[in-house]
Amino acid sequence: ISLSGNPNYPCQILSFKGITLMFDCALNPLPILSFLPLPLVHSSHFSSLSGWSGLNGNSSSLENEIKFNDSCGFKFVDSSPEFSIPEIKGIEMSKIDVILISNYRSILALPYITQRTNFNGTIYATQPTIILGELFMEELNSSIAKNPKIKKATHWKNSTVLTQIFSPEFVESINLGELQTIYTMDEIHDTILKIKSVSFNEKINMFGILTAHAVSSGYCLGSCNWIIKTPHEKIVYISSSSTLVSHIRAIDSAALKNADIAILGSLSLSQTAKPNARMSEFCDHVERTLKIGGNVLIPCYSSGEIYNLFECLTAHLESCGLGGVPIFFISPIAERSLMYSNIMNGWISESKQNRIFTAEEPFFHSQHIKNGRIKFFDSISNLNFQKEIRLPMVVFVNHPSLRFGEVVHFIELWGSQPNNIMILTEPEFPFFETLAPFQPKSMKVVFCPIDTRMSFYQANAILNEIKPANIVLPYQYTMCNEFEMKNLAAKTQTYSEMMIENENSKLFSYRKNESIDLPLPFQKERLTIHSEIVKEIRQNPSYDKLKLTKVSGILEAKNNRFELAVITKQIENKIRNDSPTLTLPMPRYLIGDVDVNKLVEILNSKGFENIHLNRDRFDKFLIDIV
Repeated sequence: ISLSGNPNYPCQILSFKGITLMFDCALNPLPILSFLPLPLVHSSHFSSLSGWSGLNGNSSSLENEIKFNDSCGFKFVDSSPEFSIPEIKGIEMSKIDVILISNYRSILALPYITQRTNFNGTIYATQPTIILGELFMEELNSSIAKNPKIKKATHWKNSTVLTQIFSPEFVESINLGELQTIYTMDEIHDTILKIKSVSFNEKINMFGILTAHAVSSGYCLGSCNWIIKTPHEKIVYISSSSTLVSHIRAIDSAALKNADIAILGSLSLSQTAKPNARMSEFCDHVERTLKIGGNVLIPCYSSGEIYNLFECLTAHLESCGLGGVPIFFISPIAERSLMYSNIMNGWISESKQNRIFTAEEPFFHSQHIKNGRIKFFDSISNLNFQKEIRLPMVVFVNHPSLRFGEVVHFIELWGSQPNNIMILTEPEFPFFETLAPFQPKSMKVVFCPIDTRMSFYQANAILNEIKPANIVLPYQYTMCNEFEMKNLAAKTQTYSEMMIENENSKLFSYRKNESIDLPLPFQKERLTIHSEIVKEIRQNPSYDKLKLTKVSGILEAKNNRFELAVITKQIENKIRNDSPTLTLPMPRYLIGDVDVNKLVEILNSKGFENIHLNRDRFDKFLIDIV
């Protein structure tokens, strides 16, 4: 069952062999686009927006909560931003045994589960996922807490008002009960303490019934796919994976082969754009802007793709004579993000590890930080930052939603100057909706989404390689939209570039809150035989070098563990009482070849006479007793 309607913010529940697993618990940030940004200082632009009092124009309560920007026609909630969490209200969380986290982007809703439900199971994640996940949570909290809203809007939260304010797609995608303000710092730290760290390929024993282990997914530091196994079945969970060569340890696709079930999700949001081409386009935009004296603003996350952006941009600027332009990275977690990227040696690519053996820093940005090429600060109020300001400059800043963080101040500061540029590189936030509250602005804005996760084409190639018997995937991955259908008709795209298709596997698609039963081909269980029974086993040779034996015992099942126990006198008496028609002891069976002459002797000794042996044309004996 999926607790999320968006495949890029996964939260799945799997019940298997009596154990209930949860894969990921991502926080969906898209609802915050419907909120007004949180400026660091008073904003004349936002304060001048008119109130919206409903279609009839007679709701004063709505007028105080909803602001209307007539420059773009969008309406915004004037309150602290709220995020969409997995729909856990209908789930008995105390019955979840284990939570497996795939990457630091899929851990961000975890405090809502560990601190606000009765969940008491075990949580596993890799060390980078735990460390960077905590940093991301802290960044969300501190960025929003810098400018808290005094009032909390509530009147807009009814279905009638929602359909008047927001698009039908947005209304359909959320449940009002899922919307939550950000968690506290205490909730973050208490949650992190409950997570157990695992390495790649480290076996996790789940109650002696299942094993699980993480393998590299190639997406970000510590990101993984999960493999669940029994002695006879194999399930793989594939989430946020990349086949591209980068600073991350390569995807381990061999470990995913020959699964009975593959659960697929979190594919690229930028299906047609190749990351390398986008990176080149990104660098060109920066170069052109700096050459006309403009500043460059890059809203982004504080870990992950930013490392690649640093590396490519610094090299490009040096090649075109702009090596002296200052580059700033501003985030409350900037210093720790950069520090941790250099000490996670076991999680990076082989080429990066080789740099360590030659006494070099694994990431090129480390050297640029040492020589002052890149400077980082926790906020723009930092006095050292104010001393370093030199125009033009390049600024990497949080948050890519443009709803909170230092980015709001920079847009207000630079937005009126057409020679400045803002480059949006995160694909998850739609271009027009993200920019809407700031309109009108004169600065140039470019949407240059860079997403290194697998495209449909790459996912289809991986699935053909690993050959799962069954594939479980979101319904969105099994159909084309109108634009894609036109491309298909024009033969500019193929089906494998627009959806998941696989002739060798059976596909099972799901929707939010929809339960599906998955087929597993094997119906076998591991059985432990009591030592007293083992002592009595006599192996009998049979055909084709097989050996057969007969065992008698009582089958005991407890907590999905099975044992063949000795039939004691007490058990015999109980069986006779419960099943008086059952013969005890159990009948014996003939096994292996029979010596016909010896059989005749035994029959004679038992009083049988006139025994005739007849051999048929198949060289089989028929015994006639007259």
